[in-house]
Amino acid sequence: MRSFLPENLDLNGKVLLVTGGTGSFGKKFIKAVFDKYEPAKVIVFSRDELKQYEMAQEFPDAKYPAIRFFIGDVRDRDRLIMAMRGVDYVIHAAALKHVPIAEYNPMECIRTNIMGAENVVLASIAAGVKKVVALSTDKAANPINLYGASKLASDKVFVAANNLSGRNGTRFSVVRYGNVVGSRGSVVPFFERMIREGATSLPITDERMTRFWITLEQGVNFVLSSLEMMDGGEIFVPRIPSMKMTDLAKAMAPELGYHVIGIRPGEKLHEVMVPHDDGRNTLLYEDRYIIEPSLSFWTRESYLAKGATSAPEEFYYSSDGNDEWLDAAGLHEMLRISKAA
Repeated sequence: MRSFLPENLDLNGKVLLVTGGTGSFGKKFIKAVFDKYEPAKVIVFSRDELKQYEMAQEFPDAKYPAIRFFIGDVRDRDRLIMAMRGVDYVIHAAALKHVPIAEYNPMECIRTNIMGAENVVLASIAAGVKKVVALSTDKAANPINLYGASKLASDKVFVAANNLSGRNGTRFSVVRYGNVVGSRGSVVPFFERMIREGATSLPITDERMTRFWITLEQGVNFVLSSLEMMDGGEIFVPRIPSMKMTDLAKAMAPELGYHVIGIRPGEKLHEVMVPHDDGRNTLLYEDRYIIEPSLSFWTRESYLAKGATSAPEEFYYSSDGNDEWLDAAGLHEMLRISKAA
């Protein structure tokens, strides 16, 4: 299992801001930063004061003296600009992510995921932030639901933002990865709860369905290593395994059966992280794929010097066409790592 650890990233004495910092990723990311580095300050930017209060209990001042909690919404550009004063790096994790809820509340999804992305970009440039990494999703590639479409638009905003900031200004890149084992909203804790409550079978939306899987620790390391190596404008995609949802159900509860409930609104059979049309602009690296931007200043030489190679003309990366598959032992190892972290 790949670690995606950064090699030479130095966050000592730096100021970081994480939008949506009270979520599963934000908490894990901030813990990893304090475990590995001595940052001058890490700002948790989010809109829910209860979640900030609860997070403050998990991250006490005695152990995490450099954490600051900042109430704000990515929909509010002025508040973002105020929060980003003196910030070196921004990790943009705030989003409305629930597929069916986004389908039924489209304008709320658009205001947060697209207009919020624009606000993060403009606030980062105004505040003189050095680098911004925005978290995306596999659902942004060839989207069929509003959440995916809004994140595709967000990705485009962050890539194009490099044209706004100038050659020596803020650099923006995107990280796109799949389902996180054990995160809030993941099917794994949902299945675990059903098993604890005595379910006789587990619900599967379609027997053909496949998904990419990554641990939260891998996701955090992938963001950190992408922050280290980014030139600006790239979309980084990790090389991670796929698993059929029926195999996931069998691995989690081999004694139980499953029943098919049908695909939910906006749900795909398989996920794509590098579409066919992006394949010709993709570099293959040892632990990731790098989708190149169409930016005048961008060149691939720095990545070729690190050992990257051009993808074949017809290259694409999808959960059903993956060459790396997760078995029951691999899933349980990912679950063990997720719960031990």
